[in-house]
Amino acid sequence: MIANQDFLYVSPEDYLAGEKVSPIKHEYRDGRIYAMAGAKNPHVMIAINFATLLRNHLRGTGCFPFASDTKVRIETGNLFYYPDIAVSCDERDTHSLEDFIQFPVLVVEVLSPSTEAFDRGEKFADYRTLDSLQEYVLVRQDRISVECYRRNSQGRWELYSYREGQEIELASVNFSCAVAALYEDVPGIS
Repeated sequence: MIANQDFLYVSPEDYLAGEKVSPIKHEYRDGRIYAMAGAKNPHVMIAINFATLLRNHLRGTGCFPFASDTKVRIETGNLFYYPDIAVSCDERDTHSLEDFIQFPVLVVEVLSPSTEAFDRGEKFADYRTLDSLQEYVLVRQDRISVECYRRNSQGRWELYSYREGQEIELASVNFSCAVAALYEDVPGIS
């Protein structure tokens, strides 16, 4: 992510107003706006599979999965990101009429070649500042591979890797499924 050093600061309020009328999505980092690239079909299919499985599991629990059109606001960093999936169990999010949430317990990103380094680095560092966040999941779209970073009782992040033939477990929402279910009907995956 590269930004011009001479930039006009955009307030969060102006950013949110602009997003309501923009034909494309933008992420926001402390006054700077970054256009998001469109996703390829495998990316979208994985995200839909994952969101559907989570929605079916979470019915009646008070938790809700939000898909790619809902932003996560990280107020301490003055940031807005569009994750592929975010789950919140907080009524301030699940009963809100806003187009963003602030208290996710789970964030899922399907990795794209153009965003993978940022998703693994700065974006994950930003998400870790959210006290509510318990798990950050990265899903590869070019091969069967899922990484789950889980906050332990000491506040440290531990990596749990899942491959083909395994079952992914998400403690934050008491969810498990075969890794293969995330990749169901996705072409070109090995």
